[in-house]
Amino acid sequence: MMEEKEKKFLTVAPFQCAWRKDLKFREAGRGCVAFDAFAHNDVTLVFRENVGSQHYHYKRDDSPHYTVILGSHRNRRLKIEVDGKTEVDVEGIGLCCSSAFQSYWICIYDGLISIGKGRYPFQNLVFQWLDSNPNCSVRYVGLSSWDKHVGYRNVNVLSLPQNHMLLWKQVDSGEYEGKEDSEEELEDEQIEYDKWGLDNFLESWELSDMFFVVGEEERPVPAHKVILQASGNFPLSPSNENVLQLKDLTYPTLHALLQFIYTGHTQISESQLGSLWALSRQFEVMPLAKQCEETVERFQLNKKLFDSGRNVELSYPNSWPHCSATFPFGLPINVLKLKKLHSAAQYSDVNIYIEGHGLVAQPHRVILSLWSIPFAKMFTNGMRESSSSEVSLSDVSPEAFKIMLDFMYSGEISLEDTMDFGNLLLQLLLLADKFGVTLLYQECCKTLLECLSEDSECPILLAVSSLPSCKLIEETCVRKCAMHFDYCTTASLDFILLDDTTFSSIIQHQELTVTSEERVLNAILMWCMRAKELCGWEMVDELLANSTADLIFQERLPSLSDLLPFVRFPLLPYHLLQKLGQSNLSKHVHIFYNIQVREAINYVEFGLGRAGSDQNIRFQHRRSSYKELQYIYDGDSNGVLYFAGTSYGEHQWVNPVLAKRITITASSPTSRYTDPKALVSRTYQGTCIAGPRMEDGNKCVWWMIDLGQDHQLVCNYYTLRQDGSRAYIRSWNFQGSLDGKTWTNLRVHEYDQTICKPGQFASWAITGPNSLLPFRFFRVVLTGPTVDASDPWNLCICYLELYGFFR
Repeated sequence: MMEEKEKKFLTVAPFQCAWRKDLKFREAGRGCVAFDAFAHNDVTLVFRENVGSQHYHYKRDDSPHYTVILGSHRNRRLKIEVDGKTEVDVEGIGLCCSSAFQSYWICIYDGLISIGKGRYPFQNLVFQWLDSNPNCSVRYVGLSSWDKHVGYRNVNVLSLPQNHMLLWKQVDSGEYEGKEDSEEELEDEQIEYDKWGLDNFLESWELSDMFFVVGEEERPVPAHKVILQASGNFPLSPSNENVLQLKDLTYPTLHALLQFIYTGHTQISESQLGSLWALSRQFEVMPLAKQCEETVERFQLNKKLFDSGRNVELSYPNSWPHCSATFPFGLPINVLKLKKLHSAAQYSDVNIYIEGHGLVAQPHRVILSLWSIPFAKMFTNGMRESSSSEVSLSDVSPEAFKIMLDFMYSGEISLEDTMDFGNLLLQLLLLADKFGVTLLYQECCKTLLECLSEDSECPILLAVSSLPSCKLIEETCVRKCAMHFDYCTTASLDFILLDDTTFSSIIQHQELTVTSEERVLNAILMWCMRAKELCGWEMVDELLANSTADLIFQERLPSLSDLLPFVRFPLLPYHLLQKLGQSNLSKHVHIFYNIQVREAINYVEFGLGRAGSDQNIRFQHRRSSYKELQYIYDGDSNGVLYFAGTSYGEHQWVNPVLAKRITITASSPTSRYTDPKALVSRTYQGTCIAGPRMEDGNKCVWWMIDLGQDHQLVCNYYTLRQDGSRAYIRSWNFQGSLDGKTWTNLRVHEYDQTICKPGQFASWAITGPNSLLPFRFFRVVLTGPTVDASDPWNLCICYLELYGFFR
């Protein structure tokens, strides 16, 4: 039975999705799924708010969802899609295994998607990505596929660990590369930060500013005034403020009290429970007093609940004994009292001075050391600050430092939404990174990513590109700058200040979004010449008429040769290529004409390119410039005309002709059997005909689609459906046009016998140089008679759909 059970697994057929109601996160937007998978490619998991159907497919889902695809592009890439749009597409990570089951885990936590391999979740992390606009509603997990079967087994939804810092491995301010020995020592301590808490200072003489004298043996027990007063009311008067005499008390009772304050949990023998209760009431540590009282009442009701030989365990309700909570949460500390002690500088033992600003704060060493290992080392390793009550800092924003201190005392960021909000948040992030305040750094990261705008992306990128610990923010800003390329390279000149590696990363980014390749060329030329004002290639061309490339581009001239190959010259209009070919740029910059422009002209004129040019990325439109509407199967709901019927994704489908989103005309006048709206209807039409007309003395038969003045399509697939007749088409052209007058053949069919029965669907791919061109108008035009000898010049199709990259 066991062997039989182990052999059982779930097989998901192509383009289907399996949903189980038990595959559900306990908390919306937060959960982890672990599973084994066996596939040649496209192990696909969908995360959405509600359960889908068996025939659900993420490509047709209009509701908010995440899709994680392991082994996409024939098992070469990892993809993450948000609401159907590709946000992550990386090579060589998280691939599938077709020879045996492979173990994976995927975790989602407030938009942070973590992916790992192996049977043990939260270990062997291979990739992480943070959604700047997180979907916190996803709960159900769907097991899906693409064009091949996928096998799943051992699928389990797991709860997240209480210590969520495990999920923020790549956002940890302790990540460095190429460190010196002293830095390596600091990194070791940073990695253990999740174990660092107030319990490290329990009865520690380091940083203590008072002590108890306990019992007849007068045992000294160190403590910290600010911690004691924030959790109770201890008699620390000026006359004996450094010493509290407790000669009638035993050490175990005091230890239990301090342990409860510093850790949130403690234990004590039954015989000493009364003494602890009295002590907690004496010093007004009310959470402990209440715990003692409830425990005593339970003991009085049922003595069998307790064994006099065992200790009684007491815990603060919000504490986790096996996981360090974030100070001051999870501890019996009154946050309001703690903040008052800070604002009044009561029991302060250090003065913070900032160069140029004088005294800015009077905090407590123990609080600073709780949050910041650099501060802890500063106060304890024999440096000048170990014996002095003054600390001097330079190159620090006083406003950001005060906000960091407020965070240390409250565990919350208090930032007002002002005009300077973004700049202050960035300074706070850099400060948290400098002093190793990991949780504050992570909160700043998340807030900064959520608040990214087109205006702030370049300035933030300039600030963080040199910080290894800000890699996630840097990568996000690079992606956002690429997506908003037109704005970032025309609204300001901040991008000119980017270093060559960062600027090159933006230019090469797969999600680079531009209105034309001319914009990419202009941005490269401006960056290389360190332009003082916005300009286009024509201005650079004029400068070269009276100067040289060495003088204009100076030390960035080698970068110009490196960057120009990333301009997709074959996609530029032919007339512009001709102008570039005759320009001063072509005369002065060798690579510009000989390798780039000339190749593009040859490709446009004759379809001549390097071997495999159709697969070369330089000959393909940038995907992110358009919305990809991908062919899945005949009659699907993923085409351009269906998309237009939804008002481009805004509402439920209605016939796009009736909604006036598109216009369809035929070579013959509109009639009962020549009905434009029938061609895009979701209902099968038995008779749908376009008849012949005379144009320039020739018989012409066609159906034509106008996508509208503001829309174009780079078409790579189209679908037809024969109506109920047997007038099968054999010779026809599928064409595109920008103006509806001059037509370009996208695919030529000569005696094509694909359609051979009534009501049949048929689809064809568009390839070659013309498949890269955007068009507004499309038409199917007969070039030869149909097989119906009685009336061979009727175009009898009742359905037409287009696919590709749409804008």
